[in-house]
Amino acid sequence: MSVNLSVKNVSEALATKLRDRAARNHRSLQGELMAILEDAAMERQALKAASGAAPYEIAREAPASASLLDRLVTIAGERGIDASRRLSREQVHDRARLRKANR
Repeated sequence: MSVNLSVKNVSEALATKLRDRAARNHRSLQGELMAILEDAAMERQALKAASGAAPYEIAREAPASASLLDRLVTIAGERGIDASRRLSREQVHDRARLRKANR
């Protein structure tokens, strides 16, 4: 279920900066605001995990027998990246556009 949010009393200067940022990232203003909110929510989760609130710890050194995927997840965990996070539609779209542009 999605929820509608609105932001009131945004200065024209801030709105212009957000529009410019959205254009640089090839997103609509709505898409850019969603990306900002998603990043902020993920940052909060990463800070909570780094503070020791995580229910498990990722080993500093992966055993030699670990698969490549296991080693990548371990490295991501050490860097504070949630490896289970899925990309938003906008992020998938942006990556696809970058791949096409780089061909």
